[in-house]
Amino acid sequence: MALRIARDGTVLVARRRAVYPGAAMAATAGLMEAHVIQNSGASVGRRLAAAAVLVGVLVSACDAGSSGNAAAAAPASPRVSTIDRSHAGTPAPNVAFERPGGGPGGGKATLADYRGRRVLVNLWATWCAPCLAEMPALDRLAGAKPRVLILPIAEEMGGWAAVNRFFRPGRFKTLQPVLDQPGSYVEALKAAGLPMSVLYDEKGREIWRVAGPLKWDSPEIAAQL
Repeated sequence: MALRIARDGTVLVARRRAVYPGAAMAATAGLMEAHVIQNSGASVGRRLAAAAVLVGVLVSACDAGSSGNAAAAAPASPRVSTIDRSHAGTPAPNVAFERPGGGPGGGKATLADYRGRRVLVNLWATWCAPCLAEMPALDRLAGAKPRVLILPIAEEMGGWAAVNRFFRPGRFKTLQPVLDQPGSYVEALKAAGLPMSVLYDEKGREIWRVAGPLKWDSPEIAAQL
């Protein structure tokens, strides 16, 4: 991976594909497209720091759905795409993210703003194929389980422009994304890759988490909510 500053001050990030260990997640390699942090209001140092966080923490898992010409599948791990309750009772991190239309410096929220509701946080990005593949099922789940707020938090270096291209009008009926461009939420959870989802109770305490995609609209998963 590499970081460089363009003439206009944006940070260009070149990233290599990696894998999330688990079934059907093959070991592939190759150069992903460059991602650009476009935030003219931030210093170069701040943009480099944001890029480093996302590159170092997130890219380990985002080609899970591609078969490619992989030589072999990675070893299976019981924690991948499996509900993990080992962090149950842990308070949600006090990390601010942007609501739609907020922009830098405005429209901020944290999980504390949703106290009183059960919340399923889904960490995702537009460059993560398994993240995009599971979004329709999450949207159906949100419609079927209105008492649970499904909150897709975009770990997206392309900012709202990239998020809005994917969440174009009419594509999803219920889901409303928010943005964590610095990658603070995924860093706080020490996530190894994307997607990652965490269910919180009405008091903001973790119930369970899952690393990797799930069949969100299946009866088995719905019963866990």
